[in-house]
Amino acid sequence: MGTPADHLHAWLRDAHAMEEQAITMLTSQSGRLENYPELKAQIEKHLQETRDQVAMLDRCLERTGGGASGIKDITGKIVAFGQGLSGLFVNDEVVKGSLASFTFEQMEIASYKILIAAADHAGDEETKRVCETILQQELAMAQWLDEHAAEITRTFLERDQQGKTAKH
Repeated sequence: MGTPADHLHAWLRDAHAMEEQAITMLTSQSGRLENYPELKAQIEKHLQETRDQVAMLDRCLERTGGGASGIKDITGKIVAFGQGLSGLFVNDEVVKGSLASFTFEQMEIASYKILIAAADHAGDEETKRVCETILQQELAMAQWLDEHAAEITRTFLERDQQGKTAKH
């Protein structure tokens, strides 16, 4: 049994690992997108936000008594690398990547809502503020993916029917 601050710190380490995983996934996805310029631009924008999020979480972790978990960060990167490689073997990578990204955003949204509640309970206003900022970025990315899912799917299907490269 730990204190609210102990749980908050552990969950911040989990969020840090989650964002490191997101960086690997987004980098892989962006690097292969050729025929979806709007999606690529959005992913690159969110990739920079995610790098900034890692830095913000680093500061929260240092302030609350220690750094990130190297093992969790490495494990997340390995999982993301495997996910990135899986795109090489499917012919509808852009559609499956969009689905995976939307799903991942929902997990991040839930994680930051939990962190906000935990920070509030622990009386850590700075961590709460940071997590609220990150939450807004995750909500915006999820909304963008939601609003563009049909368009991405249609573009994929049209390119595929025309015999053009559609997967990425």
